Amino acid sequence: MTAARIQATLAFRRALVATCDRGARDAGLLADHAIAVEGRTVAWVGPDAEIEATADLEAARQVDARGRLVTPGLVECHTHLVFGDDGARAAEFAAVAAGDTYEGVARRGGGILATARATRAASDEELVWGAVARARRLLARGVTTVEVKSGYGLSVAEELRLLRVIREVARGLVGEMTVVPTLLAAHAVPPEHAGDRAAWVRAAAEELVPAAAEERLAAFCDAFVAPSAFSPEEARRVLEAGKARGLVPRLHADQLSDQGGAALAAEIGASSADHLEEVSEAGIAALARAGTAAVLVPVSTLFARGRRFAPGRRLLDAGVAVAVSTNVNPGTAMSENVGLTLSLACLENGLSPDEALVAFTRGGAQALRLADAGRIAPGQDADLVLWGARSPAHLAWHMGMNHALLVAKAGRIVHQAEAWTAADCAA
Repeated sequence: MTAARIQATLAFRRALVATCDRGARDAGLLADHAIAVEGRTVAWVGPDAEIEATADLEAARQVDARGRLVTPGLVECHTHLVFGDDGARAAEFAAVAAGDTYEGVARRGGGILATARATRAASDEELVWGAVARARRLLARGVTTVEVKSGYGLSVAEELRLLRVIREVARGLVGEMTVVPTLLAAHAVPPEHAGDRAAWVRAAAEELVPAAAEERLAAFCDAFVAPSAFSPEEARRVLEAGKARGLVPRLHADQLSDQGGAALAAEIGASSADHLEEVSEAGIAALARAGTAAVLVPVSTLFARGRRFAPGRRLLDAGVAVAVSTNVNPGTAMSENVGLTLSLACLENGLSPDEALVAFTRGGAQALRLADAGRIAPGQDADLVLWGARSPAHLAWHMGMNHALLVAKAGRIVHQAEAWTAADCAA
């Protein structure tokens, strides 16, 4: 019996396809290949010379890649897109540029607390508009799946409000991006609890987490372990409360110093440990044993003038799944620049361009435990990006550029750039 021909609705022709499905070190590059999309999913991947015998292209939109790179849609697995902006953090940047430190700024009531004040003062409509705008800037740079955290509410009521705002952001982006919500339940000690931090930890674990789970407002529960934030035991209490209610743990870990965050993330079964600039060898080994992904955020390290970047090479060599993220946030990474992130992942985290691309696709999907994202294969969602580049190395080499020419989400083109954005990639 002859199999029915694929009724293609979209096809990429003459492409360098990066399947990103061969492990952390191999982008799965296939030269002069084609992709046939049927409806929302990838139906076929193979040599370009064979597509016309395999798929009916009569009704398909055909995109001639002309040898350029086609990859899975990027999976942005760590962002703080929802926040109010009163200009305070821009002023802090100027202070840091003049020699101040973010720790010094925070001690004077700035940092996360400054953003919390601006966020509390903003309307829901303002917060939704700002977050959607930031998300679409990521989309225009090749991101088709984005995680969004709460964390700037710093009270039970405000954190729940921010999660509902994230839900509205997701509704505003239906058909354009997949939005994955995270409750960042332990980000900073609220000013109202400055003299009784235990009361906030208790409220986060016993009131905030159950309420968020009851409304199904989040998929993950996150916490920040740092001397200026929460101890490992405080974070454990909040994350275990979330885990008991079906919220997968994640952790901001070992960013400013080795606080045992990576070991805690591994112990509680977190999907990821993020930052990791100061992670120990024992922490790396624990992540590898547990299968917990490591999320690298090099723009944040640069922005905050960190002493050293997370050891991406050591993490990969130890067998840890590695993801890369912009970490868009108003304090230490006010940038949606995917290109800069990829370049820094290579130059400072020690990844090869192929490894950085896999980390921003399949690695991000692993951090978010998404089976249908971050790779190109028959049956997968057709989240695809055509880049104005002829290799992963080109993406990282032309630093800070937006090379995304065309972005498809679930088989539908949702962004298309002008041809001149690929000026150094001859047609």
